[in-house]
Amino acid sequence: MEVSRITQGRMQLRRSAVELSALVTGAAQDLAATMEAAGHTLRLSIAPPPVTVDGDPTRLSQVVLNLLTNAAKYTPEGGLIELQLACDGDMAEIRVSDNGIGIPADALANIFDMFSQLEPALERSRGGLGIGLGLVRGIVELHGGSIAADSAGPGQGSTFSVRLPLSMAAARPAEAAPAGALPARVRVLVVDDNEDAAQMLAMALECSGCETQVAHSAAQALELLPAFAPAAALLDIGLPDMNGYELARRMRQLPAGAHAMLIATTGWGQQKDRERAFEAGFDHHITKPIDFELLQPLLQGLAARDS
Repeated sequence: MEVSRITQGRMQLRRSAVELSALVTGAAQDLAATMEAAGHTLRLSIAPPPVTVDGDPTRLSQVVLNLLTNAAKYTPEGGLIELQLACDGDMAEIRVSDNGIGIPADALANIFDMFSQLEPALERSRGGLGIGLGLVRGIVELHGGSIAADSAGPGQGSTFSVRLPLSMAAARPAEAAPAGALPARVRVLVVDDNEDAAQMLAMALECSGCETQVAHSAAQALELLPAFAPAAALLDIGLPDMNGYELARRMRQLPAGAHAMLIATTGWGQQKDRERAFEAGFDHHITKPIDFELLQPLLQGLAARDS
């Protein structure tokens, strides 16, 4: 359906100012479990915000997710996938590289054609790679950008590079904080035993102007708490050494945690789960995977209160 919309010129973009540092980091976070299941290492190199384009955030997320998903799919178990965001003059560049199966030279020229596929020996997905990349190219071009693929050949991995024009506002000296940025550096403690998920969430928070520290256990969180004195803490409920409810109770008993905003992060979202979180001393309850658009207003309100 979406492919036909592009080919017929009927896809409509819902444009707004999109901060790519947070968007790209969020896409990586969304695929953390997929990467972990495949044994891949996902390495991020993200330019500091603001990296702002005029675009449709949903469609741009779709582009990044598609490229990352393909990289994971066409890389043997235990591979290395790199996601980069950089600024090059008046353009933003998103680059996804892998050390996977690579692309034959004769396939590179047609890789973005709507219905092209790699040779059967390399094509492993049921739906085919070509339609996904055709959709990606269509979305990128609707944004006034371009996409290119490069590979040294079979078995040599591949790189996909997306270039998008920076918004005119981003090219001028900023007179105000970028959209989505916090008015002050809010200290946020991220506590999750999933190291990749914790680091990606911390990166997304830092892209919005937060100062973060990460703990992977309740004991480590309690050790960091006095010196860091966070304004907010995101606590995973399923920690290995102490559940998040008990950790919240203990934090409330300490001077550095008594007045912090405590946010429960969990895969359980029933009303009884929320009530249990509030009884333990949490201020908010967010269901995983974390929607950054729900989290950000909470932190913005906290920053405004403390500024």
